[in-house]
Amino acid sequence: MKLGVYTAVLHDKPLPEALRAIRELGLDGAEINSGGFVPAPHLPIEAIRASQDARDEYLGHFAAAGVVLTALNCNGNPLHPDPEVRAKHGQDVIDAIELGALLGVKRVVTMSGLPGTNAGATLPSWTVLPWESSSLDARDYQWNEVAIPYWKDIQARAADADVKVALEMHPHNLVYNPGTMERLATEINATHIGAEMDPSHLFWQGIDPTAAVKSLGSLVFNAAAKDTRINEAAKVNGVLDDRFGRVAPDAPGVINLGGRYTLSQWPENSSWDFVAVGRGHDVQWWGGFLAALAEIDPDMAVSIEHEDQELGQLEGLQFAAQTLLEAAKLS
Repeated sequence: MKLGVYTAVLHDKPLPEALRAIRELGLDGAEINSGGFVPAPHLPIEAIRASQDARDEYLGHFAAAGVVLTALNCNGNPLHPDPEVRAKHGQDVIDAIELGALLGVKRVVTMSGLPGTNAGATLPSWTVLPWESSSLDARDYQWNEVAIPYWKDIQARAADADVKVALEMHPHNLVYNPGTMERLATEINATHIGAEMDPSHLFWQGIDPTAAVKSLGSLVFNAAAKDTRINEAAKVNGVLDDRFGRVAPDAPGVINLGGRYTLSQWPENSSWDFVAVGRGHDVQWWGGFLAALAEIDPDMAVSIEHEDQELGQLEGLQFAAQTLLEAAKLS
């Protein structure tokens, strides 16, 4: 098993420095951003396309650090009703498959995407509980007219390139839990489209990520290490808490999601928070999760994704790495 870091949290450092930081944590894997919502400063895309020498030089940075490039990440919304966002993010997935094949990287991580409710919509619409018929109509349009055709095409491209595409089961996407992952896989006869297991998005939905791993089985291609802490406020507001606010698009540290879209301001007294691995669930839990992944693939890559707002960059990575390394001993 390769335990590593998704390097978006280290984008302030040159790639060689980021890779040394990963190795100093006792980890040996790196997942590199290639497009989507987040820039790709650690991936010289055009140079990699241009020549084998450039590809060899790039991979040499990983070899020198004793770190393996495990996956490319292009999380975005390739089904967005805004044609500008949809075109960019959709092409980013195609490009990541191409780049993965050129680099010998067999995993691309992304999201399934989310369309609008109908062909005239301008904003994505996530129907959590389609218990009223118009919501069912919207869901049918999203799946049958948008998602299935797009992902059939990506499935064919991924199979041709022998690169597997792992979808992060993320809320505000059509694929956000094992049931929707299995539906997409069935609809497109998937061989090269599967799941990225990120427990953080499953915890707050009430899903047991270890049980989800066992249920999905060979559909699990890749994994993230990010934890979630359920707070006292959830007892009053539940986990579907909408008290998010607006933040200035040009504020320091704000992630632009393409076009005019940015992440919203997190509630102060939130129902739940993303936290470093071990701050929501203990070492024993993570040991069981890693063991379940290893049963599917002993060489599974698990990358820390650091989004704990209470811990600094290296502090959060160190805490997560220590938890994962201890958990690996139990698995």
